[in-house]
Amino acid sequence: MICVSLGRTRHKMMIVEHQSLAQRGAELVELRLDWLSHLPDMTRLLKERPTPVIVTCRRGQDKGLWKGGEEQRQTLLRAAIVSEVEYVDLEEDTAGRIPRYGKTKRIVSHHDFEETPRDLEAIHERLCKLDPDIIKIVTMAHTPADSIRMLQLVKESRVPTVGFCMGELGAFSRILCGKFGSPFTYATFNKDRQMAPGQLSFEDMKRIYRYDQIGPDTEIFGVLGDPVGHSMSPLIHNAAYKALGLNKVYVPFRVPRDQLKHTLEQFKWMDVKGYSVTIPHKEAVVSLVQNYDGPVEQIGAANTMYQDADQQWWASNSDYDAALQSLAQAGKDADGKAPTPEEFLQGKKVLVLGCGGVARAIGMGVMNCGGALTVTNRTHTRAVDLAKHLGCQQVTWENRGSQYADVLINCTSVGMHPGVNESPFAENWLREGMVVFDTIYNPEQTLFLKHAKLRGCKTVSGVEMFVRQAAVQFEKFTGQPAPLEIMQRKLRRVISAVTVKDEDEEVPRGASPESKP
Repeated sequence: MICVSLGRTRHKMMIVEHQSLAQRGAELVELRLDWLSHLPDMTRLLKERPTPVIVTCRRGQDKGLWKGGEEQRQTLLRAAIVSEVEYVDLEEDTAGRIPRYGKTKRIVSHHDFEETPRDLEAIHERLCKLDPDIIKIVTMAHTPADSIRMLQLVKESRVPTVGFCMGELGAFSRILCGKFGSPFTYATFNKDRQMAPGQLSFEDMKRIYRYDQIGPDTEIFGVLGDPVGHSMSPLIHNAAYKALGLNKVYVPFRVPRDQLKHTLEQFKWMDVKGYSVTIPHKEAVVSLVQNYDGPVEQIGAANTMYQDADQQWWASNSDYDAALQSLAQAGKDADGKAPTPEEFLQGKKVLVLGCGGVARAIGMGVMNCGGALTVTNRTHTRAVDLAKHLGCQQVTWENRGSQYADVLINCTSVGMHPGVNESPFAENWLREGMVVFDTIYNPEQTLFLKHAKLRGCKTVSGVEMFVRQAAVQFEKFTGQPAPLEIMQRKLRRVISAVTVKDEDEEVPRGASPESKP
């Protein structure tokens, strides 16, 4: 079950939004009395409540907004209990002063906004002595391993325990706590009203992650990266699982670069079945896996980790085939038939912007298909290193516009939402007839591609590649064909608002909006 935290300054708005949540399918709502600008009217808030509620009133010392006295606050909590509210939230130092009464269930809570303390078990044991129906422990995660410790506590507790970690590093614990026995998790009314660090919206928890369908037997998959909050991978993988009725969930795992190896060791406890891998881990994971599927060693980067039937871990690079197949679409004939990647790229001059994991995969694919490759990067030493690795040419970032190219490929993040008014390549450097491919998928029509269309270039968007590579990952994770059309439709539906808005705007011409090298 998902508890939606609701904080408004006016009674009227809190009541209206409570009704709205009920209509949207909410089953439990937390009323944050400390947010109200006037003394809370319990009768007005509770008399015709459309869902069960948790009444909470946080003090400033607990990161709440309550400005009144402590005696007055406790009187409000007692009044909620007398009104037979379903739950009341009591902090550890308050629980002993407010006795059990009637049918109201007691949530005894502990919050730590600074860290996840080492003595979690001792804290939990203290709370167990305060006559709780439910224990709630929420702490700040500084490493992904903090969330593992919290989920282990939830699973092993003899008293029903709501436990997860705050912050982006702890976001996955909010999604997975139910799998390990948490009675419910917490979400916010919408994305713009986050009431705690890392809190997800009710709609995302319900629609994307299908929280209420997650149980002990649900298999876990996810994307490893830093940052990872912008990733659309959870959106399309979970849509595919839903379409095929699979008991699986795909979550975002933010993992700092220096914590990757330790985190993967810790994640064994959750029995994660597979990972998508994004920046900055695509190169590092190669050394952490013994088995390779496809040209992973040759590329020097992987974007997928999965287990085979014998639970052996493999690394693969779905970017490789997805990019080549997407590029070949630009060579379709009048009947709509696309050439093979080899037929399309043989003998063509190709300029790749960027030297990350995607660039490595695409660059190797170009070389293997007989293309003449040149790479460039804002950090020149990385371009030199990649050129040596691939056996191709390199050019400085400042001189990238001087290169003649039949095919131009952007593998940088320049132009990605929200920086939609940037481009990695000046418009006047583009020439008619070039094939211009942007691996960015949000927005689908980047400024780079808009300029290319204005100059008479053939364009390929990143949506095609992103969905194709995700489909390959899906098949490796599940052993089933991916519902490609559903994944494409889901992605385009989400990014369409940004795309339509961008297309309505006038495309700036003239000076290059490139960022500093």
